[in-house]
Amino acid sequence: MKREEFSLSAVEVAAAPAQAWPRLRVRALFRRPRGDSPIKRLFIHMALWMACLIAVYPVLRVVTISLRPANKLLTTSLAIIPEDATLANYIELLVGRPGRPTEFYLWIWNSLLITVTTATVGLLLSATAAYAFSRFRFPGRDAGLIFLLSTQMFPAAMLLLPLFIMIARLNLINSYLGIVIAYSVTAVPFSIWMLKGYYDTIPRDLEEAALIDGASRLGVLWHIIRPLSTPALAIAFLFNFMSSWNEYIVARIILNKREMYTWPLGLWTFTEQYTVLWGKFAAASILVAVPVTLLFLYSSRWLLSGLTLGGVKE
Repeated sequence: MKREEFSLSAVEVAAAPAQAWPRLRVRALFRRPRGDSPIKRLFIHMALWMACLIAVYPVLRVVTISLRPANKLLTTSLAIIPEDATLANYIELLVGRPGRPTEFYLWIWNSLLITVTTATVGLLLSATAAYAFSRFRFPGRDAGLIFLLSTQMFPAAMLLLPLFIMIARLNLINSYLGIVIAYSVTAVPFSIWMLKGYYDTIPRDLEEAALIDGASRLGVLWHIIRPLSTPALAIAFLFNFMSSWNEYIVARIILNKREMYTWPLGLWTFTEQYTVLWGKFAAASILVAVPVTLLFLYSSRWLLSGLTLGGVKE
């Protein structure tokens, strides 16, 4: 509430009879010519702070476990910075120990190579396919869209056997190409539907003007559609990236060689026969979140506009 609104309310209270002062004070408190009242803003901020605490607290507990000494992993202390905190888990994970070099950088390299390739290939396939579904009318178009949508109704566990058989017959087990194909077939259908809905909102007049000037269809897609659909493309890239960055089950059946492990498979090696190396597990979980956090911070300018993609049709 602005200062002049408070002063106006004070004048009204002073000019009113003494019996009406309590009522006028309450009216002045809830008076809001524009925007939300202070009490409503207070409740909104309290709800947001509570949601932030609920989201951040588990991450802080993971940080706490990563800083605990090996003999205090099972303590019930709720302190964020534990007693006798140490960086031994991070040092052993990043540097290794005598006679056993670290494999963490290999896991990160494999994950980045697979996820970036999957996101890029998936984006190229889904962008061109979505443009075809949006702009062209051909036999089987509606059936194809329904088929792509129906593929999202099956859980990933049901696709393990057919994926494994397909990759095995192509002799692509324990290969980057095999895991990229397996990830792409699950990420592309959703991206096609999302990009198709966004392309429908772009006026066709822009493309027709470019075609009249002599541009080709690929030229229109690259020079006209691509700049206008940057938020949608960014969201599709993020979806493809995240769906393969955190994936474990498909990678577990396709990648069997230790030198091919991604970071989820690498963290699985911390589970020994009779114990789990929780300190290294937690430290690795914090470190692998850094690339994703940086990617989200870089693409945050497109996230808000991309959340409502395809919500309005032309």
